[in-house]
Amino acid sequence: MLIAFHKPYGVLSQFTPDGSPNRPLAEFGFPKNVYPIGRLDADSEGLLLLSDEPAWNARLLEPRHAHEREYWVQVERIPDADDLEQLAAGVLVQGRMTLPCRAWLPETQPDVPPRDPPIRFRKNVPDCWIFMELIEGKNRQVRRMTAAIGHPTLRLLRTRIGRLTLGYLPAGEWKILTPLERNLAADDHSA
Repeated sequence: MLIAFHKPYGVLSQFTPDGSPNRPLAEFGFPKNVYPIGRLDADSEGLLLLSDEPAWNARLLEPRHAHEREYWVQVERIPDADDLEQLAAGVLVQGRMTLPCRAWLPETQPDVPPRDPPIRFRKNVPDCWIFMELIEGKNRQVRRMTAAIGHPTLRLLRTRIGRLTLGYLPAGEWKILTPLERNLAADDHSA
């Protein structure tokens, strides 16, 4: 079984509490014996996959499979073309260059429901959403990448893994994926 979960802000990517005020996955009524594939930090939101099949972990997370992950990233200030080119080429994060990725400013800003609690608002500092597509996922990588180019992340939402999108799944909800959706997550182009 493969499950898509829209992980809300303030939720851990684990079933056991860690002593923080963040909520564990155990509070969302998942079937027994499933575990998260990969992770999203507690302060990140969006698509998280869970499974009871260990093979999915290797299939989706090993770098040799190069599964794309798309993120919508709300950042401080409006990045220009040079900023986005820096992200795309790779930036130095913790002494190592990130792999090249795609980074772009969408033609129209997405209509994303407000977060609870809301992001910090600064009257004199504009913000905007940028989209990023990566094939690697180091700890807090997107946040560190945007900070490295001078545009701190205010909100982070993973919207796609492989060709499987978050779609209209509401925050805090989950669903068992169909065989077609499983192929999309695995980026199986035969689907």
